[in-house]
Amino acid sequence: MRLKTGTGLMAALIIGMSTALPLPAAALDDTQKEEFGAFIREYLMANPGIIEEMQQALEVKKEAESRALAQAAISSNSDAIFNAPEDIVLGNPDGDVTVVEFYDYNCGFCKSAMNDMIALLDKDPNIRFVLKEFPILGPDSLAAHRVAMSFRALAPEKYGDYHMQMLGADVRATEDRAIELAKSFGIDEAELRAGMDDPAIEQSIRQTYTLANALGISGTPSFVIGDEAVFGAVGEDVLREKIDNMRQCESTIC
Repeated sequence: MRLKTGTGLMAALIIGMSTALPLPAAALDDTQKEEFGAFIREYLMANPGIIEEMQQALEVKKEAESRALAQAAISSNSDAIFNAPEDIVLGNPDGDVTVVEFYDYNCGFCKSAMNDMIALLDKDPNIRFVLKEFPILGPDSLAAHRVAMSFRALAPEKYGDYHMQMLGADVRATEDRAIELAKSFGIDEAELRAGMDDPAIEQSIRQTYTLANALGISGTPSFVIGDEAVFGAVGEDVLREKIDNMRQCESTIC
């Protein structure tokens, strides 16, 4: 029997779906498939809001899946994320909430996120902020981060100021730029260049890449707060809300 068209077919479909399993596509002949496809298209064209609802539902599903994967990765890599000995900690080393940032010195959005970090640390003396060097924007970034990591080993007490000047500059971060800035802090260039060849630097960068992959992080800035990976320069207010939620219910979502 050939398929009906119009509202009669819609009624038949609704009744059928409520009482039986969907008819397999193989049970329809080519003409029926064509008519059925045309009807679906006609119905969706007349009711485009359905497509938007489907897209929203898909996004919610994907976000939930991404969050679940990140939570599992955070749980299984907690020490490497929050307590890696090679990472620099700003703010309160004994703070009750830790914010971990993955950043690249040539990331424009990271410059905006740095201002968010400064504002949070100025207003809240109980935040522990961990910086993870994540050079992903080309050879200049990788070279600049290697200089910065050598600087960190030589003068960890100065690294916070060095980091902010590097990231806050309006020029591209390169090896030469990073070395010149380090020298302005009184660091010997020969020692700095020698430190850049330390195998521990390559090992640290590789570990950060591995963590980022497990967390689903593919861009900068990205953050880890409690049980959540947060992607992008989301702004001070969003970070503040997640920090407050961690204190209230030990999760970024209460």
